[in-house]
Amino acid sequence: MLPLSELEFVGCVSFPMTCDEYDRYEDRLEVWDAETETAWRVEALIGPAHAGAVGALAALVERIAAVRGSGIGCYGSTDLQVRDARGEPRRVMRADDIVYLYPSRANLVDVMVVGESAFPDVVLEVDHTTDVRRGKLPLYESWGFPEVWVEVPDVPDPRALGRPPGLRAGLTIYLLEGDSYHESPMSRTFPGWHAAAIHTALNEIGPSAWTCTELERLGRTLGERDGTGPDDDPMLRSLRAEARAEGFAKGFLESCAEAEAKIFADGMREVLRLRGIPCSENLLAGIPDGLPASVVAAAALACDSERDFYARLRAHVGKVIDPCQGNGGKRTW
Repeated sequence: MLPLSELEFVGCVSFPMTCDEYDRYEDRLEVWDAETETAWRVEALIGPAHAGAVGALAALVERIAAVRGSGIGCYGSTDLQVRDARGEPRRVMRADDIVYLYPSRANLVDVMVVGESAFPDVVLEVDHTTDVRRGKLPLYESWGFPEVWVEVPDVPDPRALGRPPGLRAGLTIYLLEGDSYHESPMSRTFPGWHAAAIHTALNEIGPSAWTCTELERLGRTLGERDGTGPDDDPMLRSLRAEARAEGFAKGFLESCAEAEAKIFADGMREVLRLRGIPCSENLLAGIPDGLPASVVAAAALACDSERDFYARLRAHVGKVIDPCQGNGGKRTW
């Protein structure tokens, strides 16, 4: 195991901690070692620059997952453990975030155990008042983590916020090749996502149009590999169905503004069908002439059932035949 005496945990303070004390400790530790009974914690308080990058990654990954059509696990700050033969923690390191493309394969409980849990596809480390390159990164390398992102957030004046010398804003991707890390201009987990683009996305207040285009491309690339897509995501499937229905209704009204009642009713039935709402064959039967087609179309796009469709017309007509009442009888609203 890599001797901790060879490493430097920049921005952290060390203090003694026995195994029993570690079991009872509830605050965040960067590293803990059972052999030397030593712990390291970040000296500065975790601030918005650090927390913002971690939260941004979760939001970005969620959008990629939706377009792919299957979930991606983004678990936030997580303890990574190496255990001894008795199953007791021997060395522990806290990651800022870990990402699994296929969460069901992770085998996580409360922690990620090296040799028992699957390695995360990506580990994110955020350096703001720390520098993981001289401490935590060599440990990730020795343990065999396949891809590590080190993000140094954009801030107005890094020197005023205690940033270690030599750190410059940006994101560096480290890919494991054999037994050692090599810097890469792009991610292996998210094909074609460049380090500069990831850094930009992590520092935006809400994704820009350009970032959204990147996220959609990534989601489709991963989906093509897995045979999934946006319609496999429940929310996107619903939104896409609504958009198709709205587009059909708009096109129908534009091209058939003067259509006969039967043709118009056929169109409204198709709108409901696209939205997944069952309706009877005599939809619109008996609605008085002169009711604006736009009113009927708006009701078809907003309703959640045929009965609700008729209810939305109450303010516009005095009498409507409600096929839901049986025998096509007239009913006064």
